[in-house]
Amino acid sequence: MPKDFAAGHLIASHHHTRAQLIYATAGTMRVSTDTAVWVVPPQRALWMPAGVRHSIAMSGDVTMRTLYLRDDAAAGMPGACRVLPVSPLLRELIVRATELPVHYDERGAAGHVVALILDELHHERSLPLHLPMPRDKRLRGLCLALLEQPGDPRTLDEWAPSTNASPRTLARLFVAETGLTFGAWRQQARVLEAMGRLGGGQAVTDVALDLGYDSVSAFSAMFRRAAGVSPSAYRPSR
Repeated sequence: MPKDFAAGHLIASHHHTRAQLIYATAGTMRVSTDTAVWVVPPQRALWMPAGVRHSIAMSGDVTMRTLYLRDDAAAGMPGACRVLPVSPLLRELIVRATELPVHYDERGAAGHVVALILDELHHERSLPLHLPMPRDKRLRGLCLALLEQPGDPRTLDEWAPSTNASPRTLARLFVAETGLTFGAWRQQARVLEAMGRLGGGQAVTDVALDLGYDSVSAFSAMFRRAAGVSPSAYRPSR
């Protein structure tokens, strides 16, 4: 399915009877389920198993090129949401597939395109890039606010009054429900947001300052530790 969306558009929570490969050739998406959030720039796609409820928010104008796979085609793929890298070959194959008729000839050229897509998908290694979301309403509200403003510098002591919970309770809940401390969760949120913005072409300096870092060097050091590469490596080549 090829479809374009304007910046800020939200696809409300829904699910599909088929598995879905959520991908966009341009723009960044934030995909949310009840348990986690993923930021999906053009260098990555999100594998969404059949039946999983999810919503999609568009960061900037998005050129979505998404695929739906019936059960036999999805056999052997992960049973949970996973981030997959998108190679230049897979990108072009996805674009070509969305130009084909829905009822294509599986024995003709279109069938060969789809067969190659399935082969590429089954050999891609998933990336551990997600942000676990808590179920506790107080903590979830805090996390959603940070997703909207990941550069917010407030500490748990400063967040506590707006959540009707003590800082100690919030700290305990973060570890119990996400497996991460507040500081680690916020850093992961910033890393994912940075990946999306950098993938969309934003300048490293702008991203660093927007996310609350005092200097580009501090941001770059954090990003390299978390992602294994420099921020510039995530920006699209000219």
